[in-house]
Amino acid sequence: MHSFSTLMGKQTLLPIIQANTVSQGVETAKAMVAAGIQLVEVVLRTDVSLDVINTLKKELPELHVGAGTVIDGTILKQALEVGSDFIITPTISTKLLTELSNCPVPVLPGVANAADILLAREFGYTQLKLFPASLAGGTPFLNAMSSIFQDIIFCPTGGINEKNQQDYLALSNVFAVGGTWVAKKEWVESENWAQITAACAASNQVGRV
Repeated sequence: MHSFSTLMGKQTLLPIIQANTVSQGVETAKAMVAAGIQLVEVVLRTDVSLDVINTLKKELPELHVGAGTVIDGTILKQALEVGSDFIITPTISTKLLTELSNCPVPVLPGVANAADILLAREFGYTQLKLFPASLAGGTPFLNAMSSIFQDIIFCPTGGINEKNQQDYLALSNVFAVGGTWVAKKEWVESENWAQITAACAASNQVGRV
């Protein structure tokens, strides 16, 4: 099975879609695709999130669409049933990691401290999400973890924006960064799709050092 970073390819931006309607989700994704984005995360935080994933898989078949905010086996099952290409969790537990152990698509587990990292590693994961990155120690924390967990790489999200994304991508153990700053709520609600395209294009051009 492909790893999450393999799905990402050269894309260093993990754009997050949070939509209140299916139409919002689809138009946001199309705006991201116009910027060269090939992979997006739809967070399961609204009633239509699963429908958004299902619709995107039909209307934009070349786009890798994954489910975020997966916190238990029931949500995992629902996310897979609508065709999610990958799974992202905000946090972990032994029970959740056990539920994920037979997942047929790549998983990016969320961690917030050294104990989480060790637990995820014991379950075989070497690619993790640091969340919420800004509150979990940010770049100093990730830099400190690089010497302890030399086989682990991260995609931090939470508090990442256009001003600090390069600080994260400059770290040797960071392969991508994620966030909602490229699809701000007010842009989605005002249907400012061009702004989303521009923001994604600008952020995705920021590469690893």
